[in-house]
Amino acid sequence: MADSMKIPDVSQEARRPTRAYRNYVLIILTLVYAFNFIDRQIIGILSPFIKVDLGLDDAQLGWLKGFAFALLYTVVGIPIAWLADRYNRINIIGVSLTLWSGFTALSGFAANFWQLAILRVGVGIGEAGGSPPSHSIISDLFDKTERAKALAVYSLGIPFGIMAAYFAAAFFLDGGSADWRIVMISVGAPGVILALLLKFTVKEPVRAKVSHGPQQMDFMTSVKRLLKIPTWWGMCLGISFGSFGNYAISTWIIDFYVRIHPDMPIQKLLIIFGIVNGTAYALGVWLGGVIADKWGEKTKRAYALLPFYAMIIGVPCFYFSLHVGSVWLSIGLLTIMLFGSGMYLGPCFAIAQTLAPVNARAMSTALFFFVLNIIALGGGPTIVGILSASLSTTMGEAEALRTSLSWLLLPYIISIATFYWASTKIEHDWHEAERMQALD
Repeated sequence: MADSMKIPDVSQEARRPTRAYRNYVLIILTLVYAFNFIDRQIIGILSPFIKVDLGLDDAQLGWLKGFAFALLYTVVGIPIAWLADRYNRINIIGVSLTLWSGFTALSGFAANFWQLAILRVGVGIGEAGGSPPSHSIISDLFDKTERAKALAVYSLGIPFGIMAAYFAAAFFLDGGSADWRIVMISVGAPGVILALLLKFTVKEPVRAKVSHGPQQMDFMTSVKRLLKIPTWWGMCLGISFGSFGNYAISTWIIDFYVRIHPDMPIQKLLIIFGIVNGTAYALGVWLGGVIADKWGEKTKRAYALLPFYAMIIGVPCFYFSLHVGSVWLSIGLLTIMLFGSGMYLGPCFAIAQTLAPVNARAMSTALFFFVLNIIALGGGPTIVGILSASLSTTMGEAEALRTSLSWLLLPYIISIATFYWASTKIEHDWHEAERMQALD
């Protein structure tokens, strides 16, 4: 590893960064995360155009939206997290951002399924270096009483990135007159500029120190410690099965409305869903962190019960949104679902950091995302696509996709049950984490 990637030798007496600087770093990392989701989401938004241009079926689209991206994204995140617990995290994020933005731009030149699949694998490799070091940095800058709120702000990169992807597609496609390739190139290239801004304006923060023992925990020790925490597993599986449905929705929803409600102009759909993600979904993400931290002052169960209640409200709304006849009622019900599902991000990510040893925080996020993305990102879009393709010969493409999306009730039910189970374990595990951190 080059010397520039090593952790700087910072004095223990170094001043804590000002609130203004900490907030600036949080904003920059949130922008990076937004670019992450712009580049991740754009293929689902452009799906109807790619399907026609490259002559793909739903199964091939499902592989592109899910498994091709998740193939190495899930695996590479582990070694990158190991590096992030030892070397300069800002450099790791900057290099990763440059890689995934470049591969997104190159996707605009793909001439067939296999070329686009290989480039999607490249995007996934780059994005693997985004969240684990970012979560680690945020946890060093904000203490555990502010952490869910800070990570909820960081998670706003998801709805704002999705919103930007919708708006960019609506602007460049102009109702379908422009090529989808132009959109890919246009959303990929600016990421390189943001990488330079990150590199030259953000410094590697001082890491939280352990009282005893090594400052970096070895790989197997950190994994074993994390896997022994029931709440860590409960929150991880809760967000994983919830996101199984959410990733499937986000990558197939435009196809759904184009097929089920063909009278709605696609450019209008793109603008509507851009607004919905930038308002209702974003508000749910932000409130999830705020409410969890406030409610968590009274009971630590709040971090698991808030996602539990939000999903109980949102999931039925999603199911009915698939079956109502009015396109506007359908969008309204789906908006409620997006608001509720956004609430689990801040609490889940906060628990992944709070329950982890301080010298294994990046590894905690990477392992969290490994499970999350194997189940959700690799499974959700891909399985819906395969199921839709298998049903289309007998049901037609529109009803096949509606039926496939309806089956998402199953992973959502698992998510709800798992969040409740985690709420019964969290008090004990929280106190145990505090005890172990005092001994480390």
